[in-house]
Amino acid sequence: MQPDTHQRVADRVQHLNHLYGEAPAEDIIAASVQEFGAGLAAVSSFGADSAILLHLIAQAQPSLPVLFLQTNKHFPATLRYQAQLVQELGLTDVRDLLPDASALKTHDPLGALCLTDKDRCCDLRKVQPLAQGIAPFQAWFTGRKQFQATTRNSLPAFEAVGQHIRINPLKDWNAEQLEAYREVHHLPPHPLVEQGYRSIGCMPCTRPVSDDEDQRAGRWSGSGKTECGIHLGGLEQHLQQDKTKGADA
Repeated sequence: MQPDTHQRVADRVQHLNHLYGEAPAEDIIAASVQEFGAGLAAVSSFGADSAILLHLIAQAQPSLPVLFLQTNKHFPATLRYQAQLVQELGLTDVRDLLPDASALKTHDPLGALCLTDKDRCCDLRKVQPLAQGIAPFQAWFTGRKQFQATTRNSLPAFEAVGQHIRINPLKDWNAEQLEAYREVHHLPPHPLVEQGYRSIGCMPCTRPVSDDEDQRAGRWSGSGKTECGIHLGGLEQHLQQDKTKGADA
């Protein structure tokens, strides 16, 4: 059954990209709301550019579930910004996804795993909680954009992730478009942007960047790591493991 299911999802993604792959972000969001209904969510970091996608979502469906990875390693400014955006945009269903307490006790009892094994830390605090959080949904929005890093320069509007679909409405937006949208709609900037943070994740693994660097160069700087794993194969692996566990229970 699984290969057939994966093929159906792949075919659906191909069809959606054919219909809406080059459509404006507003149309991608509206079509996704129509296509997936209650099976749709959004994942937001409440980071540097998050206000744009969240504003677009709020215009279409403010009750859409918005999932936030509460890693317990965020900048305090990010948590304040989250509260500000939720209130100003009228989002009514923002859910914190927390890492498993027993897993942290076993693998990161001192909270310092980010200093010794960044991949494992991200897996515990981001990939595993997100897999559990999105499992009930068919599809979810992300704020990823092609210009952010070379690893994203061919990003499509719709992607298959196992039996789920990931949607990138802002895939082809550039920094100028984001700033213009923010100004037109009077959206507040993340308070760390003016300090040189252009991609904002967990506090121990994020630094400001210079103008000639990729937007995400300040994430896991010096480690060779470029993604936390939620947009790579690890998420699909955890989704499948969780589905298998559920079937065996």
